[in-house]
Amino acid sequence: MAEIESIARLVNELSKLPGVGKKSAQRLAYHIISLPEEQVRDLAVAIFNGKKQVHYCSVCGNFTDVDPCPICTDHDRRKDIICVVKDPRDVNAIERVREYHGLYHVLHGVISPMNGIGPDDIRIRELMTRLASGEVNEVVLATNPDVEGEATATYISRLIRPMGVTVTRIAHGVPVGGELEYTDEVTLMRAFEGRREI
Repeated sequence: MAEIESIARLVNELSKLPGVGKKSAQRLAYHIISLPEEQVRDLAVAIFNGKKQVHYCSVCGNFTDVDPCPICTDHDRRKDIICVVKDPRDVNAIERVREYHGLYHVLHGVISPMNGIGPDDIRIRELMTRLASGEVNEVVLATNPDVEGEATATYISRLIRPMGVTVTRIAHGVPVGGELEYTDEVTLMRAFEGRREI
């Protein structure tokens, strides 16, 4: 019976992960149990070390295991442009595109009065401190195109504009493969606002 209880505990812990339901957790648990002990130990060590060694960069707020992070210390990156994002996953998404070569600033959230999150609860103050150096000429606001993301972008742009720093917003529009018929009004409006000559 102890073995069954152990499986149930493993399923319970795995089901706490985002996007993992009870059935997926059960599938993962049985898979883990069927692995050689060495592989299970490697997985457990990787999880533990990831949690223990990864922290926030003291400059940009991105995940790192060295401080400052490799992006902040990369001499080939432009120091005059900062892309502001909600969380480290957004940095990862932008880096996959390989088109942006500036620095980042991770807010670790967005302004959301409904959830009790105000400007002082995210890393806006740290952004303003970075801009005070005078090295930055442009701030790209890359928060999500939802109500909270738009409110955050608007709030930050109002703070930055008086500093003489150019504030831009990433264009949001119709996704590749999307059909106009099923596209909501806000997305279509953003698509028209972000249009460019071809």
